[in-house]
Amino acid sequence: MFIVCGLPSDKQPTQSGFTLIELLIAVAIIAILAAMLLPALSKAREKARETVCMNNLRQIYLAFQFYFQDYNEYFPCVDDPVSTNPYYWLWMGRGWRRFLIPYINNLRILYCPSDRTAPQKWESTSYGYSMCFYHSPQQINDMTDPTYTYEVVKIMPSVPQKINLVLYPDKKVLVAEWLDNHTGGKNNWWNWDGNRNYLFVDGHIEFLPARSISPANDNFPDINLTKDGIRGKDIQ
Repeated sequence: MFIVCGLPSDKQPTQSGFTLIELLIAVAIIAILAAMLLPALSKAREKARETVCMNNLRQIYLAFQFYFQDYNEYFPCVDDPVSTNPYYWLWMGRGWRRFLIPYINNLRILYCPSDRTAPQKWESTSYGYSMCFYHSPQQINDMTDPTYTYEVVKIMPSVPQKINLVLYPDKKVLVAEWLDNHTGGKNNWWNWDGNRNYLFVDGHIEFLPARSISPANDNFPDINLTKDGIRGKDIQ
């Protein structure tokens, strides 16, 4: 007699795996998790760039210290415009950087990694230098609108300023990002929106909203035209 081993016809093995509905649910869960995590990752990446930007300003501050040693504690000063093809002023990145380049080992510190505009327009220089450090306080108080900072017909002669004339080194900004690179990159010093990194004369750096800056002579958060110039305050 032969004995046939096997399973009854109604007990055949079944294939294991995901059904289409289960796969769709898994995909939906992954999409939800990604939507939750990506903003956090993006925020962390931008925070890291903000930190790099701050480190850039620390290196720029050191370059200023070396410059002061060589130039009897005077700030960089030359008549505007420093170039006519193309036109740009000393306070603009391409203007002031030439005075500090001899004290800078890596020119990458002139560029904020969040700045999408500087590589195309300003030769990868993201930071501006306040006009208060090469004009007298009276001259700065006479400049009542932003056009004094870029129109040829409104140029005032430069006047050398020494570091000991700064009355509030912890409140007067020396150098700052021109654009709010970490909050959109569309707002400059003539706009009350956005946040940026500011380097003060005493060397400390703060990431501040434009609305934290005191209104300048042009009624903007414009560190070029701080009331009373080098003797004034950009923050209270």
